[in-house]
Amino acid sequence: MKRYAMETVVGFFVVIGIICIGYMTIKLGKANIFSEDDYRLFARFTSVSGLRTGSPVEIYGIDAGMVDHLMIDENKSMAVVEMKLKKGMKVYDDASAAIKTSGLIGDKFVKIDPGGSGEMLKPGSWITDTSAPLDIEDIVGKFAFGDVTKKSGEDQTLK
Repeated sequence: MKRYAMETVVGFFVVIGIICIGYMTIKLGKANIFSEDDYRLFARFTSVSGLRTGSPVEIYGIDAGMVDHLMIDENKSMAVVEMKLKKGMKVYDDASAAIKTSGLIGDKFVKIDPGGSGEMLKPGSWITDTSAPLDIEDIVGKFAFGDVTKKSGEDQTLK
């Protein structure tokens, strides 16, 4: 009888441990399984170079959500970014989105200027004013090989 009581107690602690590990996995993985505390917005870009699923979305430098999905719009020949934003973040119909780099060679993120006039965007709406990331390799290559022009009175090519 005593043996079964000990096995029951050990089994109980194993089950509690598995539940705790599962909970921590969901919380640390930032997965929202049990609640819908977010909404989705979409934006089209000519290039999403360096952006990945899970990249942060910022409004005024504050973490506002994450990139949920990247896809291609065949009809418009553009990349589509699906963003999952936190419920309290207000984005208006005159908002703009840009892909930026954190640091000199850091990861890419989406920066949203939420606007302020007009109506709030409803879940599933599109941000129409977008700008693609600067291609640093292109700029460095042009500078290194003399394709960058300098304007001071008249155009001169750097050599």
